[in-house]
Amino acid sequence: MALAVTAPLRSELRRALPERPFELRFWDGTSVPATTDSGPTFSFRSPRAIAHVLRSPGELGFGRAYVSGLLEVDDLDAAVQLVDGWRPPPLGMRERARLGLALVRACGIVRPPRVPAAELRLRGARHTLRRDARAVRHHYDVPTELFELFLDRSMTYSCAIFSRGATTLEEAQETKLDLVCTKLGLQAGERVVDIGCGWGSFAMHAASRYGARVLGITLSAAQVEYARRRAAEAGLSELVEFRVLDYRELGGEPFDAVASIGMVEHVGEERIDLYAQRLAAMLRPGGRLLNHGIGQLKYGDDEEAGPFSERYVFPDGEPLHLSRVLLALERAGFVTEHVEGFAADYAETTRHWAERFDARFDDAARIAGPERARVWRLYLHAARQGFLTGFESVYQVRCRRP
Repeated sequence: MALAVTAPLRSELRRALPERPFELRFWDGTSVPATTDSGPTFSFRSPRAIAHVLRSPGELGFGRAYVSGLLEVDDLDAAVQLVDGWRPPPLGMRERARLGLALVRACGIVRPPRVPAAELRLRGARHTLRRDARAVRHHYDVPTELFELFLDRSMTYSCAIFSRGATTLEEAQETKLDLVCTKLGLQAGERVVDIGCGWGSFAMHAASRYGARVLGITLSAAQVEYARRRAAEAGLSELVEFRVLDYRELGGEPFDAVASIGMVEHVGEERIDLYAQRLAAMLRPGGRLLNHGIGQLKYGDDEEAGPFSERYVFPDGEPLHLSRVLLALERAGFVTEHVEGFAADYAETTRHWAERFDARFDDAARIAGPERARVWRLYLHAARQGFLTGFESVYQVRCRRP
């Protein structure tokens, strides 16, 4: 790129960051070496990568550069740990100005880079029916083959349970599905609704193993089509039904049990009380609820998801604190009977997913395109970090409607 010069940037980075647990490499063959024996290497392949950082400093700019293929990282796990735990020394106004000018000189004369096509910015009020449907489609309406690359055979896209003896992802997901059925005390012939049913794994498990009659609902038409086909192939069409439906739109006959697995994270603070009320209204007296979802563990500045996740992975995703979910359930009339956390299990689940995805990354790029494949690779590695560091956990809450 015209007039792109990295020497001033390299000089200022050495001055501003005397201790660097990472290496920076640039398109002209130069680098700023690490000051430690180990650490990730960030390779800027073009001045446009710097332009992304200038345009949106911080997580979003680096994320855009990575998704665009303009920034490479040799060890994503180490990079995620660095971003999560390393804090640069404070810089004064003069140091920041010098560094900013050096970034501009490294960028050179370059047209502002386009925002990756994989980025989504939603409009309008959060958690309306229309906006929630759009957010779900952004995450799920990619070819199902992409999910098949890293999920287990049952296509279960939520925390597996390894802590009860399972050694493979398939065993751990079967353990989780059976644990939900056991906690709900399912009996043959009982009517069950699966909120956020995904590709139908829980509905098919509850029907085939326990004889339950299950209605699965999701906002993804692609998931419904896939789940219906799997149920037909398994001979379960008389016991399971799948619909494209929001939980707020479900009415009719009451159910004996409700399973909500990996869906409450998308409800939001504005709707959590309504969510609990709607679940209670679905159940006949004495009915049971199993609510399985990610919960925040920290209060304060680290509560919100970052802009990368908001625009690329889970738009409007909003894991709440467990206490807030329990409050909503109690306000709706539920009696909480059992709560269990599975943070270590989800860390192990995401490790399996990330390793499977990395092994098939070329297939992922072919199926979903290079940008979307890079989004998923970064997301799967970053998700594990949250469960390892105590930023979040996943909880199963069993309740009963008196």
